[in-house]
Amino acid sequence: MNRGLVRTAPSHKRVRLVLGGDVIVDTDDALYVWEGPHYPQYYVPRADVADGALVTSSTTKRSPSRGTATYFTVRGGGREHVDAAWTYADSPIEGLHGRVRFDWSAADAWFEEDEEIFVHPRDPSTRIHILPSSRHVVVTVDGVTVAESDRPTFLHETGLRRRTYLPKLDVRLDMLVPTTTESMCPYKGTAVWWSVVTPTAEHVDLGWSYPTPLRESAPIAGLVAFYDERVRLTVDGVGSTTA
Repeated sequence: MNRGLVRTAPSHKRVRLVLGGDVIVDTDDALYVWEGPHYPQYYVPRADVADGALVTSSTTKRSPSRGTATYFTVRGGGREHVDAAWTYADSPIEGLHGRVRFDWSAADAWFEEDEEIFVHPRDPSTRIHILPSSRHVVVTVDGVTVAESDRPTFLHETGLRRRTYLPKLDVRLDMLVPTTTESMCPYKGTAVWWSVVTPTAEHVDLGWSYPTPLRESAPIAGLVAFYDERVRLTVDGVGSTTA
């Protein structure tokens, strides 16, 4: 259903949360709830939360679309997170009644069926298409060629621009400097990042790679991508940007 910016849909997946080694949620009745961002969160039945895992807090917060939230401290395995879960007892959205939303950091691990998930629930309408190609790709920064390849891999992700991944053998690795940045994607996994150093400038966190991507993104393992909007990238001689 929809109400304002809020949209809901049943998950039809078993969802479990683990904190301190204890399973604090185990449900096959999780609800996807889109609350404004472009990805959903899970609301789970209060009845499927382990006894003692929720301790009512004095914190409340009002949402124009969802009603007044009552907060809980989340406990499990001798650990606790204050105000890390909440419920809308008086919500005008009937589907939220009797359900609890947990902050992602309230659990050490989240599982859909027996597969661990990361960052946020994977949107059921989001798809990733990873396609190998023989098109000629050139990446330049400050007029210097950083990569050139006839074997790119194009990653198409619903709602986002296409990204071009290239074999390391086709990239000027001597121009890449590792940074301490890491980022996580629920569809691709954990990325490591590089700055690109040219004779005239250093461009921080301009390229990235997924050394051990999640199963659905395995074809991009170890490949390198750059921000198209911050480099000059051409495909078969046609520039996608002018940066």
